Amino acid sequence: MPHLIKVIIPAYNEEASIGKVVAEVPGFVDEVIVVSNNSTDDTKKNAKSAGATVISEKKKGYGYACLKGMEYIKKQSFDRLRKPDIVVFLDGDYSDYPSELANIVKPVIEENVDFVVGARVKKWREKGAMTFPQIFGNWLATSLMKLFFNAKFTDLGPFRAIKYNKLLALKMQDKTYGWTIEMQLKALRQNLSYTEIPVHYKNRIGISKVSGTVKGAIFAGVKILSWIFKYSFK
Repeated sequence: MPHLIKVIIPAYNEEASIGKVVAEVPGFVDEVIVVSNNSTDDTKKNAKSAGATVISEKKKGYGYACLKGMEYIKKQSFDRLRKPDIVVFLDGDYSDYPSELANIVKPVIEENVDFVVGARVKKWREKGAMTFPQIFGNWLATSLMKLFFNAKFTDLGPFRAIKYNKLLALKMQDKTYGWTIEMQLKALRQNLSYTEIPVHYKNRIGISKVSGTVKGAIFAGVKILSWIFKYSFK
């Protein structure tokens, strides 16, 4: 029996990119769910035109949008035929290559791995695609995870896949910038099997709401460090 896969794409004012992202998600995916995070442009219209299921979350924050997508899937899951085996998270800014989704889910399907993170490796990264704060933040966060938890993560990449039942067990709660690090830390604490798959990464369409602003970069950094130290001293 084929695996049922659903994709959650948080999106805030990504009208120029969201249609391209949805259109390039492989056809074997059961459903692409775009969560418009209080967008004021044509994000919802363009996502729907590209074939996505579109829902809204008025509370602004990456985590809020991801949780809204999970809530939508949970309501569907009362119908066992619609309950996913795997949930994939993907950004709506077209910096990732949706076509690489097959590589991201392959370890889950073929090797029974619980959790896979797409690692934005330097040799496959377009020049300028990651800002210095992003590169430094990834290095610091993954170095601390290695120090405190003997983790093997090298990136906090947003392109990731996880078994649906394992995702529910993580009891995710971060509403903003700490979503990715929370998932990785909880995966470590719950001893999930995990791996990284190298992915290509290009310059996003538009300006980042996090790394593109000083405020966003600072808040993201604080959130990431707070999650690491919270779990380190538990």
